[in-house]
Amino acid sequence: MRRPNRAPPPVAKDGPRTNDEIRNFEIQLIDQTGVNQGKVETIVAIKMAMDAGMDLVEISPTSSPPVCKIMDYGKYKYSAQKKAAEARKKQKIVEIKEIKLRPMIDDHDYEVKMKAMQRFFEEGDKVKITLRYRGREMAHQEIGTKLLEKVKNDVAEIAKVEQDPRFEGRQVVMVLAPR
Repeated sequence: MRRPNRAPPPVAKDGPRTNDEIRNFEIQLIDQTGVNQGKVETIVAIKMAMDAGMDLVEISPTSSPPVCKIMDYGKYKYSAQKKAAEARKKQKIVEIKEIKLRPMIDDHDYEVKMKAMQRFFEEGDKVKITLRYRGREMAHQEIGTKLLEKVKNDVAEIAKVEQDPRFEGRQVVMVLAPR
């Protein structure tokens, strides 16, 4: 059985409505200089925009009557894109870096891990510290607890504890965030 051909759904336009897309009979008009012209018929407002070589752009569609402004829509769209790009550029994506430790870590290895952790904090990233126990080390969990306390104290000035140490099977996980 064949289905009848249906027209594709209308494409939803992003951004404000312009010129002939504005369907209201009457609008609140602001001209290109920013002066409020009061209530004007839409057809008259579109004609005024065409005479000025610009577009009629709907600024506030929810108000009654909708507020429209005579402006160059291309320039408006371009400046909006620039603002969005600038906002994206200023955003910092915070990553979570992981550092793995063992309860019986050597002093030099500990120093190397601390330098790496300090570099992560300077870059603005969070650090997840994973302390893994192997074999009989589980019988001496206090060694690992002391190590995590030492880490906390060593980074107290540059970082704060976001998630306290907690057991996940044979490992303890703690999350630190930069201050």
